[in-house]
Amino acid sequence: MFKRLKRALTESYIGAIALGWLLAQDITQFVGAFARPVEEWISQREYPGLRAQTGGSPGLSFGFAVPDLIRFALILAIWYALVRWLYFDSSNKQVSKPPSREQTV
Repeated sequence: MFKRLKRALTESYIGAIALGWLLAQDITQFVGAFARPVEEWISQREYPGLRAQTGGSPGLSFGFAVPDLIRFALILAIWYALVRWLYFDSSNKQVSKPPSREQTV
């Protein structure tokens, strides 16, 4: 069943499009990991009273980036596993060398 699925995904554009979409999502998560702390910092500057009421600490906190970085790592691992499964041969076939002249003599 998996061989048929693999063949269908590699022989059509569906597999390549799905992998491209997954990679685009991964890049979005990576960019979001850096944009989120800046977004929070800007909202703190625009609405200082709201931040004081919730008890948040002022300043730039990179703790907001952690969920996006975790999502980035998970999506990247899934993408890599799919690329490896679909496009790289996992068998370790070794090419047998013909016997050398010294062995035949």
